[in-house]
Amino acid sequence: MPRLLATLLMLLCLVPLARADDAPEIEYLKPKGLFNVPSFSQVTTASGGKLVFVSGQVAWDSQGKPVPGDLEAQTRLTYDNLKVALAAAGATFEDVVKMTVFVKNLDTEKWKTISKVRSEYLSKERPPASTMIGVQGLVYDELLIEIEAYAVVKD
Repeated sequence: MPRLLATLLMLLCLVPLARADDAPEIEYLKPKGLFNVPSFSQVTTASGGKLVFVSGQVAWDSQGKPVPGDLEAQTRLTYDNLKVALAAAGATFEDVVKMTVFVKNLDTEKWKTISKVRSEYLSKERPPASTMIGVQGLVYDELLIEIEAYAVVKD
């Protein structure tokens, strides 16, 4: 919880108040000296605009019933649910500056599966900063992945 609060405070400092006609400016940085994975940015900065915080999305239907499936199918549905949540705030995947992915019993093969699906949704030229965390379990036993996102949109 303290880490989440620190992240939120950091994001709030990065996004000053903007005039209504200003579009947010987002930089996707890949600093020299760090290993730069093509599927995410090591650093993103944002200025101007409104912050959007999307709670962790999982592979469940609109009634909250988990949808069975393998990791690839659950990842795809989770990204579809994330797309709906972002749209409710006027955002798209292009506006996302940070994602955190929680994966049940994470290993290299699961990372590859998730990365494959992720590439269908996120920009290759402007990928958000990201963290992937292995967890013992999620809210329902059959759920395999949960994704939360932070975005910046025009105020």
